[in-house]
Amino acid sequence: MAEPTLSPLSTGELLDRTFSLYRNHFVLFVGLVAITHLPVLAVQLIQLALGQNPNAPFDLLSTLAWFLVILLVTLAVTAASQGATVIAVSHVYLGRSITVTGALAAIRGRIVSLAVTMIVIGLVAGLGFLALIVPGVILSLMWALAIPAAVLEERTLFDAAARSARLTKGDRFRVFVVYMLFVMLMIVVTMVINVPLGVIGFFLSTSGGLAAPPTWLQVTSSMVGYFTQCLVGPLMTIALALLYYDERVRKEAFDLELMMAAIDRQHEVEPITAAGE
Repeated sequence: MAEPTLSPLSTGELLDRTFSLYRNHFVLFVGLVAITHLPVLAVQLIQLALGQNPNAPFDLLSTLAWFLVILLVTLAVTAASQGATVIAVSHVYLGRSITVTGALAAIRGRIVSLAVTMIVIGLVAGLGFLALIVPGVILSLMWALAIPAAVLEERTLFDAAARSARLTKGDRFRVFVVYMLFVMLMIVVTMVINVPLGVIGFFLSTSGGLAAPPTWLQVTSSMVGYFTQCLVGPLMTIALALLYYDERVRKEAFDLELMMAAIDRQHEVEPITAAGE
């Protein structure tokens, strides 16, 4: 792709560029989510293979143990996929080539810190949602760019949150619009794919007198959920990475040379090469 000019984007242009990057680099972005989320799918299938049906009553300690395992694995792979996707967006935005392994190598050793950032921000925003919802919405919009800031500027938890708050100040309605559009897209795609499976499971359970859907249907549901995440998951992260750069262009006159220099300095790894090299 041609090297872009960094200039302020309207909301429509930002969305268009999000889908354009996703479409033009489909294998890269879907591959990043597919590889990083394989451990979650593996844990779910192991759970089913061991007869631990998440829909059936069983020992409380066993239930809690599986929940914690899946939660920890999910947090780790989400941090890895989001961090690597942000790196990939930065490179393809410059017209540079990057591989799935190159993007993952660029965040090697930082997955734990990114996961901690996600946990703390999620917990604080969650408490805000419990306090009449509005504080949670405000905090979520303030910290929407914390992960791109943490990845691209190598900032710690509190620095990344503060950086995001500065970048989104005065522009949080646009962040809200972007959030809502992609959340709604995820909900619609998930419903279209999963509702038929739910109907089949309900029919089999009621007509056959089963306590839970058959194992084959649960395996199918896990596989479908995995592929849905692979297809739709990258879009929100791509949009937030582009929004991060757009806010820097608007507020800091951030230009292409600075973007290129920052990437070269902070995220130079062996598999990443300039296009044409």
